[in-house]
Amino acid sequence: MRRIDEKLAKIAAGNYGPRDFIITFAKDADLLRGCSASGLDAMGQGRSLSSYRSDVRRVIESDLADIVLTSLSTAEALADDGAYLRSNATPAVRLNDPTESWRVRGGAYVTAQGLPFRSSRLDAVKPVASLGLYGMTFYNDPARDHATLAAYTEFRDIAGRVGIRHFLQVSDPCVAVETGEAKPEGYRNDMLARMLAGIARRERPMFVETEYHGPAAMEELASWDPSRLVVGITSCTEGTTRDCLERLVQAEKHGARLCGLSRSSADCDDPVLMLTAMRRVVHDGASSFEAVRIYHDELTAAGVTPRRALQDDVELTNPLLKAHAAKAA
Repeated sequence: MRRIDEKLAKIAAGNYGPRDFIITFAKDADLLRGCSASGLDAMGQGRSLSSYRSDVRRVIESDLADIVLTSLSTAEALADDGAYLRSNATPAVRLNDPTESWRVRGGAYVTAQGLPFRSSRLDAVKPVASLGLYGMTFYNDPARDHATLAAYTEFRDIAGRVGIRHFLQVSDPCVAVETGEAKPEGYRNDMLARMLAGIARRERPMFVETEYHGPAAMEELASWDPSRLVVGITSCTEGTTRDCLERLVQAEKHGARLCGLSRSSADCDDPVLMLTAMRRVVHDGASSFEAVRIYHDELTAAGVTPRRALQDDVELTNPLLKAHAAKAA
């Protein structure tokens, strides 16, 4: 049994402890951003795909992530290298790439409502991974949301036949969505719970990732059906390292049992050291303030120059997080 299954079993049984918190490292941006996914090197030139994949190998070797999520092509390259043979991390593949996730240079897809799409055939995924991520967004638009849910139903049928498990990522829309007097996170929670109510246990997602919108929204989802719905948060997309770690601390306190880290979303200087910092605040109970200080010390020891000075990186800049943060020691 893989580590991920042991943790999920304890969580579902109500025996959760901080060391059962699940961390996913996502390195699937090549499926979403193309050549620009790899970023720039010290000379300002685009990094190669092999350099991009070196981050993945470092994370697998560190054994700090419970799940390592990649594109299918990267998963095949890692399988060819035997990257997971000595690791407890579970390989996973992004199983769909709806149009709002296409972040190519010059592309306008992010400014429009997304359309369902899958590049990867599930029978091609199975030889290298038996777990994957399925992403969706709700727009409060009958035609668009119907298409999203119909595509998800078709996906579950195929996944069941092929023998692939999945976890679900419900992302906030990149375009304005009108929800009347209701808060957007309330609309999202209702849509998610409504959808899962009609799905049998054998085809349900193993867990669900959502954006973090504060204690009330997190607690509502976490307490809705705790033995069958394990919930967590998506990767931090903006702010300082303190913001990212404080977000994790608060989400876990209010019921999140997992978190993703995507280097293309979180502006971290080193993925292995950032995963170490995430474990430090959840597993060991360190404050986000102290964890950032140690993170910078470790960057210096590793010869990595931080993008932000320490005095800037320990600041909380997100108003929601500031409102609910405990005082730094």
